Amino acid sequence: LAIKQQALGRSKVALKLLKHAAQLDPNNAVILTALGEALEKDWDDVKENNLNSRQSRVSALSVKKSSALKSSVPEENLVAAESLYARALIENPQYQKATKNQRRTRPVVEQFDQQRLKNIDQKVARFYLVPESNPGLRLVKIEHYFQHIYHSNAIEGNTLSLAQTRAVLETRIAVGGKSLQEQNEVLGLDAAFRFLNTTLLKGSSAPIEVNDLLELHRRVLSFVDLTEAGRFRKTQVFVADHTPPAAELIPQLMDELMTWVNSEEAAELHPIEQAALAHWKLVYIHPFYDGNGRTARLLMNLILMRVGFPPAIIRKEDRHLYYETLKTANIGDVRPFIRFISKF
Repeated sequence: LAIKQQALGRSKVALKLLKHAAQLDPNNAVILTALGEALEKDWDDVKENNLNSRQSRVSALSVKKSSALKSSVPEENLVAAESLYARALIENPQYQKATKNQRRTRPVVEQFDQQRLKNIDQKVARFYLVPESNPGLRLVKIEHYFQHIYHSNAIEGNTLSLAQTRAVLETRIAVGGKSLQEQNEVLGLDAAFRFLNTTLLKGSSAPIEVNDLLELHRRVLSFVDLTEAGRFRKTQVFVADHTPPAAELIPQLMDELMTWVNSEEAAELHPIEQAALAHWKLVYIHPFYDGNGRTARLLMNLILMRVGFPPAIIRKEDRHLYYETLKTANIGDVRPFIRFISKF
C-alpha cells in the first residue's frame, strides 16, 4: 500500500504508512529499507525545492551558491535513511537493495558527521576566547555543574527537581517530601564529580585506569550502597533486551576497555567519538549492579574535559532517544549514539 501511494505521488502518506509498518515489524529488512528510501526521497525533494525556489538568485556565482544551498538542506532525513539501511543489513547482511542504498548515501552522511564535529571544534574555540575573569563565565560553570548532577540522576529515575538538587548541594539539608536515597544520590554524584575535577583532571596526561573508574563508582554509590560501591558485580544481570557479559568476564573486559581508551587508536578519533564510544562500551559491559549509567557519563566527560572540551549534559527530556541510540549501538551501529552525544 505504501509503495502504491508513493507511485501516485503521495509521498507523505507513503512515509506515514512505512513508519507505522516499521513500528509493527522493526526487524524487517525490506520495510526498513523502504522507509529509508522514502526518507531519502523526502530529503531529495526538499533539496530540489530549495534550489528551484532560489534559482533566480543564482547567476555568476551559481556553483558557489548552489553548493551553499545544498549544504543548508536539513540533513536529518538522509542521516536517518542511511541508518535504516545499516539496520537492514544488520538484520539481513545479504539484502542487496540495502547494500546499494547504503553505498550511495554513506559518503554524504560521513561528510555531514565530519562537518558537525568541525562546527563543535569552532564553538569550543570561541568558548575559550572568553577570559576566565569574566564573572558571567563563572556563573555559567556553576549552573552547568548543577544541571549535570540533576540530569544525570533524573535520567536514572531520580524525582528531585533542579531546584531541589541545587538546594541539597548548597545546604546539605534534606528536602521535605523526598526520599533520603534520592537526596543521597545527589551527594554521591557530587562527590564523584569533585573527585574527577580535583584528582583525575590534575594528572590529565596520565592514563585513565580501571581503578579510577572504581573510585568514581565508589563515590557515586557512597551515600546509597556501600556494599556495592566501587565493586564489580558478581552475578549475571539482564537490562531490558540486553544481556551484559557474564560476571567472570568483567575484569578482563574492563582492562581491555581502558587499554583501548588509552590507545593510539582511540587518540586518533575526535574527542567526542572517543568519549561516546567509551560511554557505550562501559554500559554494554554493565560492570556494576547499579550506577553504570552515571559512571559511564562521568567517564565520557572525563575524556572530553582532559582535552579541553566542556562536559556534555544528557538531558532528562532526551532520555528516550538516549536509550534508543544505545540500543542501536548494541546491535551493531554506534554512529547514531555518537551523533546524539555530539548535540550536547
